[in-house]
Amino acid sequence: MKIPLAPPPLDVLLKGFKPEALVHFAELKLGSLVEGRYLHWDELRHRQPPSGLNLESWWLATKLARLANAKSLPFLDKLGHAFIYTLPETLLKDLHDIDREGGMIPSGQPSIEVRSDQARYLMASLIEESITSSQLEGASTTRRVAEAMLREGRKPTSVSERMIFNNFEAMRHIREICGGQLKPEHIIELQRVLTEGTLEHPEDCGRIRQRDDIQVIGKGDGTVLHQPPKASELRTRLQRLCDFANAPVSDEGFIHPIVRGILLHFMIGYDHPFADGNGRTGRALFYWYMAKQGYWMMEYLSISSILRKAPAQYARAYLHTETDGGDTTYFLLHQTDTILKALEALHRYLMKKRQEEEQISAHLRNLHTRDKQLNHRQTALLAHAVKRPQEPFTIESHQRSHQVAYATARADLLELASMGLLEERVSGRKKIFFPAAGLGEKLGAIASK
Repeated sequence: MKIPLAPPPLDVLLKGFKPEALVHFAELKLGSLVEGRYLHWDELRHRQPPSGLNLESWWLATKLARLANAKSLPFLDKLGHAFIYTLPETLLKDLHDIDREGGMIPSGQPSIEVRSDQARYLMASLIEESITSSQLEGASTTRRVAEAMLREGRKPTSVSERMIFNNFEAMRHIREICGGQLKPEHIIELQRVLTEGTLEHPEDCGRIRQRDDIQVIGKGDGTVLHQPPKASELRTRLQRLCDFANAPVSDEGFIHPIVRGILLHFMIGYDHPFADGNGRTGRALFYWYMAKQGYWMMEYLSISSILRKAPAQYARAYLHTETDGGDTTYFLLHQTDTILKALEALHRYLMKKRQEEEQISAHLRNLHTRDKQLNHRQTALLAHAVKRPQEPFTIESHQRSHQVAYATARADLLELASMGLLEERVSGRKKIFFPAAGLGEKLGAIASK
């Protein structure tokens, strides 16, 4: 991956700057955005500048507009300079849209539609995030095998499966791991859970990075993209990160909770406090902070599934920040766009599931047993079984998918087997259920009676 070209130094640009040029900047109404985008110098330099300006003066006008509204952060780069961020209109709009779509409704509670099937949707999201977050870091097992492992509670049998399993366990228990007030020990424990049994050097699991020879290398060409801060600074940097996470949300010095959560993610990636597992740790901390701030719908999102579609853009957002004086606005805009895409994917998923269940319900509407209609867990299982007729179900997988008691899950499956909709088989001491042959036709035939 190619490192973006850094902008001309600001002090160099200002040396040749004439004060009367400010009038021309004002006439052109130049702001922080270029064609509606927060462009880096590496992108702006390929565009035609406004009338009367060259590329350097255009960048200077843009940069001055950004600095006029920039806010300093308590985080420092490797040279001791404070990171900054700005709030361009595009970022403000993204934050508003996430507030509206991400669960911050007056009651602070899930909608009735989501809440009724909360356990099932949350399980599906945890599985998706666990798989894709691990795949971003190199896990290579197939999605179907990984999903079956997590639903059935099977122990992992490879390093890739272990990465996914660890990610799943960390996401399930992140509130217990991190608690209400974040401490460096919590972040270290989170990394331990995420990386246990997966590292080339097991001693790096659950401890802060000890060496300075760790680098972020571009995939394919071996380019050194990032040299993290020295290991001797990491304990102080982690404490500063925790202080930032624990700071009260107030009007004085207010930082939007989504901005704060994204910056936690960013700083774990920048500081690289661990030899491995930094990306997964940063993304998990973001989820923790969003849940802490009441963004309940974030628990249903899979950020990593969006990042995996364009990993180069994810890396470039870091590089734009680092090469442009620590301006984290690039990363904030990338992440808010990612969150909005994940929310859109969630809404599509909900609509798809609703349509599937309406279709299957048309067949099941008249199915009764013991004068009781099939429950929503059984309906969901049958809808899944129609789509994947070769896939087995176990009492344990059904229990985990819907977060119900073992006895409840067992009763659900045995009832469907008694109706001829599932076929029961025994493997050792475990009951395994398969969709009955011609399940779709059976449902239609039974419903039409």
